[in-house]
Amino acid sequence: MKERKLYIGNLYCMTTKESLLRLFSKYGRVRQIDMIQGTGFGFVEMSSPGEAEKALQELDGTEFLERVIKVRLAGTQPLVH
Repeated sequence: MKERKLYIGNLYCMTTKESLLRLFSKYGRVRQIDMIQGTGFGFVEMSSPGEAEKALQELDGTEFLERVIKVRLAGTQPLVH
């Protein structure tokens, strides 16, 4: 895997960049978080492909803020949220 940017779906509408930073920092250094408040999805860029892979493997399908989140490589997410 060469990709460092991850799509995060099914987020609670009040999820903040800070809460995503806390969650993803457990798996490496977060370079950037992009999200629009209230949309239910966002993007997290990790500092290396290995860190992105680890976060994807550990977090996809897990509960975060009472929602089961979807974690995919950016660009591979389904168009329907």
